[in-house]
Amino acid sequence: MTTSTRGDRIPAVLVLEDGRTFRGRAYGAVGETFGEAVFSTGMTGYQETLTDPSYHRQVVVMTAPHVGNTGVNDEDPESKRIWVSGYVVRDPARVSSNWRAQRSLDEELTAQGVVGISGIDTRALTRHLRERGAMRVGIFSGQAIADEAVLLAKVQASPQMKGADLAAEVATTEPYVIPAVGTRKLTVAAVDLGIKAMTPQRMAERGIEVHVLPATATLDDIYAVRPDGVFFSNGPGDPATADHQMTVLRGVLERGTPFFGICFGNQILGRALGFGTYKLKYGHRGINQPVQDRSTGKVEVTAHNHGFAVDAPLDRDSETPYGRVRVSHVCLNDDVVEGLECLDTPAFSVQYHPEAAAGPHDAAYLFDRFVSLMEGQRA
Repeated sequence: MTTSTRGDRIPAVLVLEDGRTFRGRAYGAVGETFGEAVFSTGMTGYQETLTDPSYHRQVVVMTAPHVGNTGVNDEDPESKRIWVSGYVVRDPARVSSNWRAQRSLDEELTAQGVVGISGIDTRALTRHLRERGAMRVGIFSGQAIADEAVLLAKVQASPQMKGADLAAEVATTEPYVIPAVGTRKLTVAAVDLGIKAMTPQRMAERGIEVHVLPATATLDDIYAVRPDGVFFSNGPGDPATADHQMTVLRGVLERGTPFFGICFGNQILGRALGFGTYKLKYGHRGINQPVQDRSTGKVEVTAHNHGFAVDAPLDRDSETPYGRVRVSHVCLNDDVVEGLECLDTPAFSVQYHPEAAAGPHDAAYLFDRFVSLMEGQRA
């Protein structure tokens, strides 16, 4: 239960599942909320972060100390609502100072019932999560504050992210079409697992008509749109639960239709090829993550939001039921698999976000690679 009272002077407390607490002031709605505590290293783009469906059931800690200075507008959201379960900032801006701002971030959080906390040492909290790993957390403010033992028990009773099947909770329930910009050259069936609005837009800019389908789409649903290619989007939850999508993707691979996946889509491709997935200690989140394209040696600055990864060997090509596969991209911070490339079938994927809004555009070429793959297959 939340209220829309401004939280400038209302006390709030953040309680981690290991018992550590941080006290501050309410920010946004007042009440209580639960989720997985994760940190994002981006210094801009908070509106896109908040509205990214991949953050469903997560409490986002911003490592940048000053948040909210550009306010909120109606042009930049990646979906129709805020998806984060809670929001943690150190110093929220008192005034929005951007010509595009239509309201303050505090007002937007309050209007959408998002419980947050401000005025805490987010640097100490981030260090704690890096050392101990992402964990469940609760934010409590106003009348929700009680004895810390009671609050801790509530946090420890909340659901974990491992084993969570969340894609269908954030995906569209009805198909819709994003028309190509200019002349339609290609058609793509995009399975929505938590898709960001900028992703089909990037494809539309390249002459692609994008048919966005629900996460529950079947192989027949996909081929009913007569696609030149198939796309699986980003999304929240544990990829180990995506058995339906994995089975559908295997059908796509068997037909030899060009495939491109990002984030959750990369993990599902990994599973479809026979690799496992695992939960990272604290994940990658932010718009400044270094990734190397192993085919060119080029290092890209990329946008990330993932807590799970594909377990595939870096030192050799792998033999799979669909031919040879290699790890195409790797994170330079920790050697996590950031991309897969099928050598004998037209399919590839990356773990990060080439649409990058807001963020770097180093990886925008991947959409062009998808176009080339589809055009080559058609020829």
